[in-house]
Amino acid sequence: MHTIILSAPEVSQLLDRVALLSALRDAFEAYSIRRTIPAQRAGSPLPSGGGRTVMVVYPGLIDGIPAFTVKVNTKIPGAARSVIGSIHLADLATGDVLAIMDSVVITAERTALAGGLASDVLARPDTPRVAVIGAGVQGEAQVRALQLVRRVERVDVVDAVPDRADAYAERVAPALGIEVVVQRSVADAVRDADVIITATWSKTPFLTRAMVRDGVHITAVGADEPAKGEVDAQLISSSLFVCDDRDLSARMGAIAGAGLGPGAIHAELGEIIAGTRPGRTSASQITIFGTVGLAFQDLAAAWQVYGRAREMNVGTVVAL
Repeated sequence: MHTIILSAPEVSQLLDRVALLSALRDAFEAYSIRRTIPAQRAGSPLPSGGGRTVMVVYPGLIDGIPAFTVKVNTKIPGAARSVIGSIHLADLATGDVLAIMDSVVITAERTALAGGLASDVLARPDTPRVAVIGAGVQGEAQVRALQLVRRVERVDVVDAVPDRADAYAERVAPALGIEVVVQRSVADAVRDADVIITATWSKTPFLTRAMVRDGVHITAVGADEPAKGEVDAQLISSSLFVCDDRDLSARMGAIAGAGLGPGAIHAELGEIIAGTRPGRTSASQITIFGTVGLAFQDLAAAWQVYGRAREMNVGTVVAL
């Protein structure tokens, strides 16, 4: 049995974002309607402190894909490489390791595309102005994904470290062909936003109902572990809150971070896509997608990358 080893640049080369967006739409629906094994993960702090953690996500399963994924990520807040890890793609029948690939590109892209998918399902049709809270990898990737489903004209960005927001504006404006304006407070950044993206390491909710206008859609991606939160309880309670997985959101996602319970969750994204639960019902309604990230998203991306690697003869083949 031979295994393909794929680096981050190779994964980036092989990933087809448009095709993956379509695959994720089907996968979210299947997960909510027909899942037999719920999303599972284990995590632990590392001894050096500073919020450093290691997380294992397993198994990633999708109907019709004869493989599964296991991901191991190390998170180091504040570091130049704040997330480092790998994904193992294994044959579902034999357990043979088909590929080992860098997880950073896949995690960033599948998380962003889930946000783009949620915006397509929940946001108003016209969303020219976007606020980004957190000028990191997700702050940029989410806007790229949003551009696949909506017209974006302007981004207002803010970060706890002002220099990061300045660097974001210099990098993203020419890369995405949109106006990027740096703001110095969350309230200023979100005041006129149609879509708000929160992508931070915050452990204290900072986005409140008084800050946002009616009709806004919020994609909250930072609360992906216990004791993290970005959106406060009052804002969630006055909104249509949609998650990727009810149980995980209540245990370690935006709901848990706001101190709320499962009753605050309106639906899973897959239920909205399938039509078994309603989505936005008016232009003035506030909608929130709070994601913790699910293993099947890794599989959808890894399977695509693996197939294209074999077709294009990309990667290093080894016998484990």
